[in-house]
Amino acid sequence: MAKLKIGRIVMGGAMTNCYFVYREGERECLFFDPAAHGDVIFQKLQDAGFTVAGICLTHGHFDHIYGLAKLKELTGAKVYAAAAEKELMGDVHANVSDLFGRAVTAQADTYLEDGDVVSCAGLEAKMILTPGHTQGSCCYYFEKDNLLVSGDTLFEESVGRTDFPTGSSSQLIRSIREKLFILPDETMVYPGHGESTTIGHEKKYNPFAGM
Repeated sequence: MAKLKIGRIVMGGAMTNCYFVYREGERECLFFDPAAHGDVIFQKLQDAGFTVAGICLTHGHFDHIYGLAKLKELTGAKVYAAAAEKELMGDVHANVSDLFGRAVTAQADTYLEDGDVVSCAGLEAKMILTPGHTQGSCCYYFEKDNLLVSGDTLFEESVGRTDFPTGSSSQLIRSIREKLFILPDETMVYPGHGESTTIGHEKKYNPFAGM
């Protein structure tokens, strides 16, 4: 099987990491969290020779969905999100878009339950429900390749904020310790903001969630 590859496009005022995951030598990808300017994202991917086979959301905050509608329109790709996040995605107050200049809602074509697998473009990503940043925050785990797209749940030596609607600090820490820190130490972690890290590093050095 060809090696799994991941690319990053940083978009929006919050400097959100938008990832595209693909197999080496293949041109179809899974895209994660189109933060803003879906037309720009589409053009960047097209210029690089990629097509979007599916769009996955780690959660429904404005800075992860502003580019969703346009990217979906241009690609026709199905959108995946946690079922527990459906209500927040459709509420401009809960997704805090009304506080940041442009109220927007979002919806998925497929709502996932904890442990469901997104199978698309020859890729398999298991959705791990990790409530805390929001009630329906989730991560996507490529188990065979030890790669985790962690959204705003787990950052390099930090964790996601919990002061927005449906957030819970105790729930967030529990999600990290019980759902993420059981993954292999060598698992690469690609967060919604900042630089990549590993599960092993975070278990040792994360001051918020370290074991």
